Amino acid sequence: MLASIGVPGLILILIIALIIFGPSKLPEIGKAAGETLNVFKKTTNDLTGDVKEELNEVKDMIKENK
Repeated sequence: MLASIGVPGLILILIIALIIFGPSKLPEIGKAAGETLNVFKKTTNDLTGDVKEELNEVKDMIKENK
């Protein structure tokens, strides 16, 4: 989806964001977006790790019962 935007589309989006929010707010918005993505990534990795641990426990239980 993002690949279909292209460079001209990204430039247009940045210009519109600059007009709407102004140059002083853009770094704050970028920082907040980055922090949000980091939290989302950490949470996703934690959940994935939990699921993998559960799967390994179930596999071990199955092996013990055979």
